[in-house]
Amino acid sequence: MRTTVAIPGAGPAGVAAAVHVSDRNIEPLILEQGSQVAIAVREWGHVPMFSNRRFNFDAIAARRLERAGWQRPDPNTHPTGADLINGYRDPLGGSLAALLRLGQRVAAVSRDGIGKVRDAGRGAAPFVIDTVGPNGPETFRADAVIDATGTWDQRNPGGAGRPVPGEEGHPMVSHGMPDIRGDDRARLKGRRVGVLGGGHSAIGNLIALAALPGTRPIRLCRAQSAARALGGGAADQLSARGALGVEIEGTGPVCAGATEGQCAEMDALIFSTGFRPDLSILGELCLSLDPALECSPALAPLIDPNLHSCGTVRPHGAAELSHPEPGFHTAGMKSCGRAPTFLLATGHEQVRSTMAASGCCCGQALDRVVACCIADEAAKDCGRAGCDCAASQPEQKAAACC
Repeated sequence: MRTTVAIPGAGPAGVAAAVHVSDRNIEPLILEQGSQVAIAVREWGHVPMFSNRRFNFDAIAARRLERAGWQRPDPNTHPTGADLINGYRDPLGGSLAALLRLGQRVAAVSRDGIGKVRDAGRGAAPFVIDTVGPNGPETFRADAVIDATGTWDQRNPGGAGRPVPGEEGHPMVSHGMPDIRGDDRARLKGRRVGVLGGGHSAIGNLIALAALPGTRPIRLCRAQSAARALGGGAADQLSARGALGVEIEGTGPVCAGATEGQCAEMDALIFSTGFRPDLSILGELCLSLDPALECSPALAPLIDPNLHSCGTVRPHGAAELSHPEPGFHTAGMKSCGRAPTFLLATGHEQVRSTMAASGCCCGQALDRVVACCIADEAAKDCGRAGCDCAASQPEQKAAACC
């Protein structure tokens, strides 16, 4: 019987995982709660990305599209979220249409007939994925699960771990990165707008607000310094991100402490306070989680926002994303838990490495920091870019080695 890998979530990491699974002649079961792929990206479609297009394509997915006649966009341009959807995500979703189960919200993931406390036979029992969709409750089974449900629907509240009074449902309170120059312009123009957050999203919001006539952007600060969010200027590995710090120096937003009293003094509030994973659907699985970041313990020190920005997180994959539950991995934003240090290219590397570790003929690399397997390590030692672990035939993989 053909192996099936369930992939909850059809965002960037989810569809990339589906391509890698399919490329290995394994059946992907893609369960997406929205009516289209990349629902979260569509909500920030107006936002320019820091990374140019060459960092936003999964290599195997791009090859799949090119075989169907897709023309690769200029790799040196910086797309918005909408550009990414129109030029890459929608075509890729179309190529996977037969494998997509849309409108399926995952309610729970468990093992067939085996509760959380039972060890015997656990790895042999199939996963059971309960969903709620257009036809009501449904149940799917799979041999493995790559959870790519993301964190978009689990936004951190404006308070330190709790909502600010009046936050929920207030018409003048936004989260994330509203369309300040577009749909939200009339609502925010000419007002005192407080922006709470210590990351790049908050800085982007302040810059956009400063361009609205008569608008007074006010940065609400919990941290003692905004240096972490300001980028590295010309020295930043991603020039568009480094430019943020340079640009905001010219906007001069007022800075105030982030107390409830100061929030009440604003005409409007934007909480760019990050996200958290929804772990409730995984309650019957054996997970190992960092107590603060809610990601796997092996990954936590690599992405800790107290120590890292997204530019200092090294590539990582199966070894850092695995859990005690056999056959279960996370990928994409959800894999990082509460840490905001995630780049799209990281998600592509995660799914590539996860599939390579699960089926590569070459074995694990000696140096997991730079290579996914022995073939990849040997190829890099010879000056090559690496192996092609997603190749379907062993001889193709061997040809990548020197």
